[in-house]
This record gives sequence, C-alpha cells and structure tokens, in this order.
Amino acid sequence: MRRKKTDSRHTTGAFIIVATLTMIMCACASMGRPEGGARDETPPVYVRSNPSPSQREYDRQRIDVWFDENIQLDDAFNKVIVSPTQTTAPVVRSLGKHVYVELRDSLQPNTTYTIDFADAIKDLNEGNILDGFALDFSTGKDLDTLRISGMVLEARTLEPAQGMMVGLYSSMTDTTLTTLPFERVARTNQYGQFTIRNLKPGNYTLFAVNDVNRDNHWDRSEDIAFIGKTISPYVEDIMVSDTLRTDDGTDSIATRPGVAYFPNDVLLTWFNENFRSQYLRDHARPERRRVTIGMGAPSDTLPTLTIVGGSLDGQLITDHAVLQKNPTNDTLSYWLRTPELIATDSLLLDIRHEFTDSLDRISWANDTIRFFWKEPKQKKKKDNDTLPPPIELLPLKVTSTAAHDIYAPLHLVTQTPIASVDTLGVRLQTMVDSVWTDVPVKPLASDPLNPMMDIVIDFDRTPGAKYRFTVDSTAVTDIYGIHNKEFTHEFTVRQPEEYSNLRFNILNTDSTDVIVELLDGSDKPVRTIKAQNGVVTIPYINPGTYYARLFLDANGNGKWDTGNVTDSIQPEEVYYYNQKLDLKANWDIEQRWDIYEFALDAQKPYAIKQNKPKLKKGETDPNADADVEYDEWGEPIDRNDPRYGRGTGNNRGNGGFGNFGNALGGFQQSGGNEAIQRRR
Repeated sequence: MRRKKTDSRHTTGAFIIVATLTMIMCACASMGRPEGGARDETPPVYVRSNPSPSQREYDRQRIDVWFDENIQLDDAFNKVIVSPTQTTAPVVRSLGKHVYVELRDSLQPNTTYTIDFADAIKDLNEGNILDGFALDFSTGKDLDTLRISGMVLEARTLEPAQGMMVGLYSSMTDTTLTTLPFERVARTNQYGQFTIRNLKPGNYTLFAVNDVNRDNHWDRSEDIAFIGKTISPYVEDIMVSDTLRTDDGTDSIATRPGVAYFPNDVLLTWFNENFRSQYLRDHARPERRRVTIGMGAPSDTLPTLTIVGGSLDGQLITDHAVLQKNPTNDTLSYWLRTPELIATDSLLLDIRHEFTDSLDRISWANDTIRFFWKEPKQKKKKDNDTLPPPIELLPLKVTSTAAHDIYAPLHLVTQTPIASVDTLGVRLQTMVDSVWTDVPVKPLASDPLNPMMDIVIDFDRTPGAKYRFTVDSTAVTDIYGIHNKEFTHEFTVRQPEEYSNLRFNILNTDSTDVIVELLDGSDKPVRTIKAQNGVVTIPYINPGTYYARLFLDANGNGKWDTGNVTDSIQPEEVYYYNQKLDLKANWDIEQRWDIYEFALDAQKPYAIKQNKPKLKKGETDPNADADVEYDEWGEPIDRNDPRYGRGTGNNRGNGGFGNFGNALGGFQQSGGNEAIQRRR
C-alpha cells in the first residue's frame, strides 16, 4: 500500500479542525441555561390507560395511566381518592410518564369505580398541574355516569376548603354518619371545588368532612358541612360551541351535541360543633398561692376539690381558697388563702370531675393529684446587708397610654383578686385653666372577662382634654390583705379629627339581627357593632386599611354561633364586604352593602384570603383583585360614574356623610365551576 506524503499545511489544518471541535464539545459540556423557546405552560396530556376510560368488566386491581411527558405526584396519599371508599389505602406511584394505582381492597362486582387524582398530577419540569383528572371503569356490564359538583367554604371566614373530603350516602339512619364509610367520595381542590363522579340515579345525602383519622366518616370532633336535604343528580342534553381556527387565522364557531351534569352549584359551608371530650386536661401550681385546673371541654358543672391529708383532711378547697374561672368553666384558678395550705410544698387534692366515656356520655371520675411548689433560688445576701425585706405591695396598672382613645373607658388591672376598693380613694381629674378639677366617675364595675382583677372606670370623655387618674395608697386591697401604693396616670383624650367614621347601609337582611365586624389586615375583628334598621355606624376608627364582614344573628345572642348536625342547625350566615376600606383621619365614609350582590365565594377580598392557591414562580392567580384606580382621597374610581366611586368620603368640616353610588367590583371563581350564590 502506498503511503501518502505528509504535508505541513494539511497537518496545520487538521489541528485547527480538531481544536475547533474540542472547543465546541467543551462549550456543550459546560453548565448553563439553554436559551430560546417558549415556556411550557401546558399540563400533562393523557395518552392511554389500562383500563381505558369507562371500560366495562374490568377485573384487575392495578390501574396504569400514561401521559405525554414526565410527571410527578404531589401528596398523592392525601389527594388521590378512590370511590367506592377503600378500607386499605391504595398504593399510588409515578415513574417517568407513567402513573400506577394498586387497589388493596377486593373489587366489588357490578360496581363503577372512580380514581380521582384531583390536582396531584403535574409535569416534572415546570410543575403545570393537571387539575380534575379522573379515570373510571366498571367491574360489570353497566357504567354509572351521573355527577354532583359544587364548592366548600368555611362558614365563619368564607375561606375555600382545600383537600376536604366530600362524601355521600344513598340511605341514612341516625348512626350512619358516625359509623359507616361514605359510599362515594371526592376531595376539594385549591379553590374548594369538588365533583363526585359515577353516581347511580337516586337520592343522596351529601356531607363534607375533614377526615383527620382517615376512617371515611365523621367523628364529632371533626369539621363538617351538610345540606339538610337529599340531592338527585341528573343529566341534560345541550349544544356545545367550539371555536375553530383555520390556517389563515380566521375563527369560526361550530356546535355539537353534549351533556351537562347537574347539580353543579352545590354550596357547603363547613363548621365545627366544638365538641370536645371532657377530661382533666392539665393541672399546675404556677405560684405558691395558686393552683390551676384545666378541663377538656366547657361545662355547667364545676369539679369538686377535696384536701387530702393534714389537719384540713376531707375539707373542700373552696372553703380555703377564692375561685377565679372563665365563663365556660374549663380554666380554673384557686387562690389559696389558708396559711397552712400556702406553706405546704406538696399539696394533695382529690378531684372529682366529669369525663366523657367511650359512648360519648358524661360520667364522673376521681383523680388524686399532688401539686408541688419549689421556691426559686434566692440571691445570697451580702455580709453587710442588714436591711429588712421590702414590704409587699399590690401592683396596679391601667390599660391606657398618654394618648387615650375617645371611645374607651379606663381599666384598672391587678395581679391578684381584689377584695375591696375604697371608692373615695379613686379620683379622676381634668385640667381646667391650669387647675386639676374633679370629674364625675360612673359607678365602678368589673370587666365581665376578668371580673376579679379588672375594674372599669367609665366617664364622659371630653376630646382634647387632659386627665389625671389617681388611686390613693391602701385604696385597693386584695384577698391577702395587701394594699397598693399611690398610683397616678396622666393622659389626654384624642380629638375626633384624628379618627375616621364609617357607616354601612345594609340591604337584603330582612328583620334578622345583623352584627358587623370591622376587620384588620389579618382578618381579625377590631370592632363589633350591631346594625340598627339596616344601618351600622362605626365611629372613631384609627386611620388605616380595614375590611368588613357581617353575620346574621339568628338567635339574637350577639355572637356568631356554629351549627349542629344532630339538630340540623346550620351555622349562622356570614357575608363579606367585597372591597378594602382605606380610612383616613377626619373623614366620614358611607357605603352601600348588598349582601347578595356578589357570589358568596367572590365576596372575600383577595388580600385577606388565607387559602390562596399555590402558584409557580411568575404565575398570577386569576382570582386576584384587579388593579383599582383611586382618586386623590383614596377612593376607587369608576370611570362610568361621574362621581368616581362606590361611595363618597367627606371631610367633616364639609358637612358629614355624603351620597353614594354603586359601582362595586369583584372577582369570580375560576377553575371549572361558576360562582355559587347563596339562596335567599
């Protein structure tokens, strides 16, 4: 074979080619983010499955599903749910583009099964969620196809219930709900929406349950919602419109036959009955002179505490102590008064108390509890420290600052229960022409929330006036005979111009008592006022951003009441004002509030909603409040209204409350269901 003659030019060229290829390979191997291409915003697409959708006479306990891209499962143990309900939880796994479900319970004959994945499936790279995916099959020749859809909200706050079980029964007895598993179930998605699929024709009783112990039925301590009447699913033939786009970009509308499943607007509002088992929850001796008892549930009956041992053996503790309790009798403090008990480091008490037995009946039990007290270590005295110990005095404080709110009385608070108050030693004065002048004080009263340690000092407050509150030494005496030292607090009542006033004209509440709650940015009430003839005025509000809700006080007790399943009592209805309230100093704001103007799920402002859907980076919630344009006074502008806004804010120097338009905005629930209206 003839050898080629090597040419230096060829060698150099080859070297350049090799070097170039090496650089390209290194560049390809280096780490970096690839550029170009649109971001994947499409969820995984179903390709095939075994069984195929709606397959009949399927007899295997394994279900396999394939998608068009690699997927991952999010909390499949809680989100993936099987109907009929399973005694043993199924195994759910994913690998690449494949998901499989293995049922542990034996298949029932002639039964339609549903594997509801809810929003557990998403693609591996971008996390796009395939929401509402479900697969059905039948072990017999027939396939049940009816559905019930709706939404679950929390009754008190209208928060969407996420991941809550919704189940039904085709027949009910008094014990079905607490003993038998639901026949068919679904879970709510991030928006609180649900669909129970593959139902037979018939009448069903529907519930939503926070199934904490995963027994597929309700236990009295769990959250629950119910309708109170049976539901009959049905289907209607409809014409479905599709938009078709040709290659040249022209759109056309095509119609085709379809079906719609009803009902699709069931609204459930969940609550908790606040049922708690009664038992001796805790006990303590936080200080030498006090022992505490905590019970598991409220009660009308107090436990009985009997002294064990010593010279007082067999005597009731209430003969030697002062009882301080909360209104529900489940938090009890016994302030010991007898020196022998106070001096005992190890106090033994027999406690006879209520407890809930295995049948949820109230019975009585006895427990013998020892209450220990150990003195804290004392600092060592110096050799030249011969001073006597300081005299113990009763500390006093007031719930007031130097700038006192115009609407609030004073509260005088102690650390131990009060035995007596010398009213002649309690004085309130105001500065008039540089001279302190006495001010009449209304009769002293105890605060209902802390009656033994909180005294209310109420008086007619003059805006801008300076006051001095004085308690003479020994004017207040506690149950141990300890007196206070002289106490003085000076303050100035704030001016009305520092506040905002708010008034609501409330529509469609009929004659039911209406309680309005002014809320802060954490959805917590800061003021609560009862409406009068559909109008509520909330005066003296500190400037800031607020929200509002109301509840219909059906029993007129002035507080929101939960529901009761046994007595078929629904929780009291709650409604939110749809917009935030930007309140400014020295302004009066009046608003029109029609409680039925917006769908219930669209009422709560997005800013204070707690159960927001989980979003990917850069994604926005379609239910978030749209951008709102505000005028110079902070009021939202409606460009179709020459008055610019839903309401008018008026400077109090210009004559008080004004007239108001009605251009309320709002958002609608997305994700498959239309907004759901509460029935009037």
